[in-house]
Amino acid sequence: MAQSALGLLETRGLTALVAGTDAMLKSANVTLVGPMKQVGNALVPAVITGDVAAVKAATEAGAAAARTYGEVISIQVIPRPHDDVAVVLPKAPSAKK
Repeated sequence: MAQSALGLLETRGLTALVAGTDAMLKSANVTLVGPMKQVGNALVPAVITGDVAAVKAATEAGAAAARTYGEVISIQVIPRPHDDVAVVLPKAPSAKK
């Protein structure tokens, strides 16, 4: 069974992040974690999960696509993250009843 990993792509500006996220999701079998939120100073991150190889390929493709539209601040792949890391990850909004 493949190991799970987290991939992070942070850009300056939403346009670059949307292009990078689109490329990440199309290039490999990965899943977007929660909604994208602005951090401050126009920095916006996207977090993906999947097996290690897919996350590495996706973050590389996403960074290349994002660079055509803006500034890539950081790219990080975390193989086999500790279970407690989930506490700081974005969460999908819950459905209202």
